[in-house]
Amino acid sequence: MVFSFLKSTKARSGPRQATQERVHVVAERNLPLKIVENDRAKRLTLRIEAGGRGLRVTVPPGLRKGEVDQFLDRHQGWLETKLAKLPNLPRVRPGVKIPIRGEAHLIVHEDGRGTVATEIITGEPVLRVYGRAEHLPRRVADFLKREARNDIERLVAKHTASVGRAARSIRYKDTSSRWGSCSSEGNLSFSWRIMMAPPVVIDYLVAHEVAHLKEMNHGPKFWALCARLCPRTEEARAWLKRNGGALQAIDFSNNSDA
Repeated sequence: MVFSFLKSTKARSGPRQATQERVHVVAERNLPLKIVENDRAKRLTLRIEAGGRGLRVTVPPGLRKGEVDQFLDRHQGWLETKLAKLPNLPRVRPGVKIPIRGEAHLIVHEDGRGTVATEIITGEPVLRVYGRAEHLPRRVADFLKREARNDIERLVAKHTASVGRAARSIRYKDTSSRWGSCSSEGNLSFSWRIMMAPPVVIDYLVAHEVAHLKEMNHGPKFWALCARLCPRTEEARAWLKRNGGALQAIDFSNNSDA
């Protein structure tokens, strides 16, 4: 059985890819597994997503399903060792702190109705969340999505005016492998988790994707344009490389039983 049944997805530019999703068990943990067929792949590669949230196997075209299973079996010990070394995922719940635009905010839960909002209590930034406790992670995520729309749409308008190119659409996702993307049709996508990063990093991410509207590559002209749009590009890139994995690892699933 070959991977002809995989769902094809159109890449921005480059190889054709097709993806199958399933669950793989490692040390009694059910982990989401993505099997990605890539035209350019010469061998099987295995990657653990940020924070151990899932697994990704990239395979050459036409590989039989049994070969993937054998590959995973051979690397089961490696997976168990790597996952055992990862810290428990930081979970969104009352009493923990979550960064918003790079500043740690204490999550405070209140019963009843109200709008999720930031405030300052005795000099400390707070994120106050109303409603039932089991809905708190989702409400925090929804808050970040709203903030992302406010900030990112403003920055897209600013940077597209600078490059003289318009974005066809702006979408928001929760992705574990990339922070943003720009399609050849001019569709921009961003991870709403970027709202946990400092403002300069948010600005850099938007500048990066808008620059792709004009330069669909990562050549010298692209980076020159990116630096013109966001003069602190190198600083922001370094920050995201150091800290991006920690933001991707924050768990927004229902954790009322924690």
